[in-house]
Amino acid sequence: MAELIRQTEMLHEGYPAAPSGLSAKASALDADAIWQRMESYIAWRFSLRTVEWIVEGRGAWSPPLGPATITSTEVWQNDAWATVPLTPSPLGGFVLPCCAPYRIIGTVGEDDAEVPAIVQEAWRRLAEYLAAVVVKPGVRTESVPDVWQGEYDNRAVAKALQDSGAADLLRRFRRV
Repeated sequence: MAELIRQTEMLHEGYPAAPSGLSAKASALDADAIWQRMESYIAWRFSLRTVEWIVEGRGAWSPPLGPATITSTEVWQNDAWATVPLTPSPLGGFVLPCCAPYRIIGTVGEDDAEVPAIVQEAWRRLAEYLAAVVVKPGVRTESVPDVWQGEYDNRAVAKALQDSGAADLLRRFRRV
């Protein structure tokens, strides 16, 4: 069975625009940071970027991010990467024919794609929740005495996707 060893997402041009109808506090938040928080939770990308996957083994393999377009596939042979065509698997993805490391390069996301309404609502809920979180400055943690809990360890911020309801809306985007 083919196993994903490493996935590297390259930098990209930018995220889609923030949805309209936000409060003043939510509008003041860093929109890219909210997109990054949401994308760390889901397997779908809403802006185009290049991704490199290193996969090892033989068998079926599918890109774990979507929507994906594969642009090149290589296998490690004789101490170098060699181009190799891959055949499609019956359930989507590709068949890796031999037990060797593969480098698969492609793009994920769509350029200028319209963000679904449910994702815009998740973005809005997360932004409004983060804007409403009250940070208590000056509370020290005992485990890391030089860190201010109010700035770096706010549990409300850590659970914001779940507590805001955004995670429920994004459930169908967790897998490709």
